[in-house]
Amino acid sequence: MLGQVARWGNSLGIRIPKDIACQVGLTEGARVEIEAAGTQVVISVARPRYRLADLLVGMTQEDMRDAFDWGPDAGREAVE
Repeated sequence: MLGQVARWGNSLGIRIPKDIACQVGLTEGARVEIEAAGTQVVISVARPRYRLADLLVGMTQEDMRDAFDWGPDAGREAVE
Protein backbone atom coordinates (compact mmCIF):
# COMPACT_ATOMS: atom_id res chain seq x y z
CA MET A 1 0.00 0.00 0.00
CA LEU A 2 1.39 3.40 -0.92
CA GLY A 3 1.12 6.46 1.28
CA GLN A 4 2.16 10.06 0.93
CA VAL A 5 4.35 12.15 3.20
CA ALA A 6 2.89 15.59 4.03
CA ARG A 7 4.16 18.59 5.95
CA TRP A 8 2.78 18.88 9.49
CA GLY A 9 4.12 22.07 11.09
CA ASN A 10 7.91 21.73 11.10
CA SER A 11 7.66 17.95 10.83
CA LEU A 12 6.50 15.40 8.28
CA GLY A 13 3.50 13.14 8.72
CA ILE A 14 2.08 9.98 7.18
CA ARG A 15 -1.57 8.91 7.46
CA ILE A 16 -2.08 5.33 8.54
CA PRO A 17 -5.05 3.67 6.83
CA LYS A 18 -7.83 2.57 9.18
CA ASP A 19 -7.61 -1.14 8.31
CA ILE A 20 -3.87 -1.21 9.11
CA ALA A 21 -4.38 0.77 12.34
CA CYS A 22 -7.10 -1.68 13.45
CA GLN A 23 -4.93 -4.66 12.53
CA VAL A 24 -2.15 -3.58 14.92
CA GLY A 25 -4.38 -2.02 17.58
CA LEU A 26 -3.57 1.64 16.97
CA THR A 27 -6.06 4.21 18.19
CA GLU A 28 -6.03 7.99 18.31
CA GLY A 29 -3.53 9.17 20.91
CA ALA A 30 -1.67 5.83 21.01
CA ARG A 31 2.08 6.05 21.59
CA VAL A 32 4.41 4.57 18.97
CA GLU A 33 8.13 4.03 18.69
CA ILE A 34 9.73 5.31 15.50
CA GLU A 35 13.19 4.24 14.37
CA ALA A 36 15.32 4.15 11.25
CA ALA A 37 16.59 0.77 10.06
CA GLY A 38 18.83 1.43 7.10
CA THR A 39 16.57 3.01 4.48
CA GLN A 40 13.36 1.90 6.23
CA VAL A 41 11.28 3.75 8.80
CA VAL A 42 9.90 1.31 11.37
CA ILE A 43 6.85 2.31 13.43
CA SER A 44 5.93 0.00 16.33
CA VAL A 45 3.22 0.18 18.96
CA ALA A 46 4.96 1.35 22.15
CA ARG A 47 4.86 -0.92 25.17
CA PRO A 48 2.58 0.40 27.88
CA ARG A 49 4.21 2.34 30.73
CA TYR A 50 2.80 1.46 34.12
CA ARG A 51 2.93 3.53 37.30
CA LEU A 52 3.21 1.67 40.60
CA ALA A 53 0.41 3.75 42.11
CA ASP A 54 -1.93 2.67 39.29
CA LEU A 55 -1.02 -1.00 39.74
CA LEU A 56 -1.68 -0.88 43.49
CA VAL A 57 -5.10 0.79 43.33
CA GLY A 58 -7.45 -1.06 45.66
CA MET A 59 -4.69 -2.97 47.48
CA THR A 60 -4.81 -2.91 51.27
CA GLN A 61 -2.05 -3.57 53.78
CA GLU A 62 -3.74 -6.89 54.56
CA ASP A 63 -3.60 -7.86 50.88
CA MET A 64 0.11 -7.07 50.80
CA ARG A 65 0.76 -8.99 54.00
CA ASP A 66 -0.84 -12.10 52.50
CA ALA A 67 1.10 -11.74 49.23
CA PHE A 68 4.49 -12.58 50.76
CA ASP A 69 5.51 -15.26 53.21
CA TRP A 70 8.72 -14.15 54.88
CA GLY A 71 8.49 -16.75 57.64
CA PRO A 72 8.13 -15.96 61.33
CA ASP A 73 9.47 -12.68 62.71
CA ALA A 74 12.91 -13.07 64.27
CA GLY A 75 15.20 -10.86 66.32
CA ARG A 76 14.50 -7.11 66.33
CA GLU A 77 11.74 -7.39 63.70
CA ALA A 78 9.50 -9.33 66.08
CA VAL A 79 6.59 -7.17 67.24
CA GLU A 80 5.00 -7.98 70.58
